[in-house]
Amino acid sequence: MNWLNKITQIFKIRDLRNKILFVLGVFAIFRIMANIPIPGINAENLRDFFNQFQMFGILNIFTGGALDRLSIVMLGLGPYITAVIIFQLLTMIFPQLEKMYKEEGEQGRQKFNQYCRIATVPLAALQSYAMLALFQRGANPVITSLSPLLLFTSILTITAGALLLMWLGELISEKGIGNGVSLLIFAGIVADSPTNIRQMIISIQMSQAKILNYFLFFGAALLILAGVVLINEARRNIPVSYAKRVRGMKMYGGVSTYLPLNINPAGVIPIIFALSILLLPGMVASFLSGTGGAVGHIATTVKNFFQDPWAYGISYFVLVVLFTYFYTAVTFDPKAIAQNLQKMGGFIPGIRPGESTASFMYYILNRVLLIGAIFLGGIAVMPSVIQGVTNVQQFKFLVGGTSLLIVVSVVLETVRQIKAQLQMREYETF
Repeated sequence: MNWLNKITQIFKIRDLRNKILFVLGVFAIFRIMANIPIPGINAENLRDFFNQFQMFGILNIFTGGALDRLSIVMLGLGPYITAVIIFQLLTMIFPQLEKMYKEEGEQGRQKFNQYCRIATVPLAALQSYAMLALFQRGANPVITSLSPLLLFTSILTITAGALLLMWLGELISEKGIGNGVSLLIFAGIVADSPTNIRQMIISIQMSQAKILNYFLFFGAALLILAGVVLINEARRNIPVSYAKRVRGMKMYGGVSTYLPLNINPAGVIPIIFALSILLLPGMVASFLSGTGGAVGHIATTVKNFFQDPWAYGISYFVLVVLFTYFYTAVTFDPKAIAQNLQKMGGFIPGIRPGESTASFMYYILNRVLLIGAIFLGGIAVMPSVIQGVTNVQQFKFLVGGTSLLIVVSVVLETVRQIKAQLQMREYETF
């Protein structure tokens, strides 16, 4: 009953208990906002729209059902994530921005994050207008025609909802446990799981002939879950030794340890980046496909391309692999690690300190990263494969590679941080 003792210990520590309750309170606010719809919605046309456009169903996973309800937080954290993607891409173009992000320490990071927050405002306004315009189009519009004043008010409300979510995510990172953005996405994913369970039970009861498909479905879900945990926790340990140093009457160093490299150092970020980039052209094409002329023809071609499951799956896989390498290059700097090791008197046995150590770490990282990138790409396209084989469409949470990876990563990271908080207090008591 060790886990029960841990839970009891967590709620006995006032500071840790307050942090967890704060996070749960933010989750409650998020779920309340996700159920407040904007005016003028036709519920039947809305269901038909999401059955027709599967890519919006994927986007709806990350908003916790806020999109298919057309709530005031229907954009979720999408505008903020898009702003972060844009500025991290710009670090590869503008050296001054890269220096700010990587070399100016905490102050540079704060300035970089401020730029991302400012860019979120126009992106949220643009996305909200595009969404509202899209939902008013077609023979069966989801939203009744909005007057200019009501359209402006709706855009303002949806933009404010996106900014409020961004602020709540940063509050969690500052005052709670774990990364706020990841935790809010996690809350959105698991929010609809009770409804999905109920739908799946009803589906099993209504179609006994598909019982074998459901067994295959759950078997695949367990294998995917085991693979996600294995790769997420896997490390490549690089041995590091420290030279002996004598200061006064004391001797320092002379110990051996290791530097852990994650098999999946980028986490779930590449999948989120790839999904954000992949949904944008399909959304714009759906918006422009009704117009005439060359623009409408090109938009229809792009729309049909992204509705093809093979084209969509291959594009998704390639983007995830590319973003895995890109995000790791932005966040992980072997040169800086090699310099820090050299300053501290550390070295990798058999490798010269400095440039040789950095080159060796690049060599190891590129080979480790290949496994992580291919794994992430496979996880991203796995739902389509499993659902195509078993013909089971309900409860995508179990094999929804993207959502499953986010849930597992967030749970493991949050548990790890809670354990660190408990150990810190044990050391303080000692």
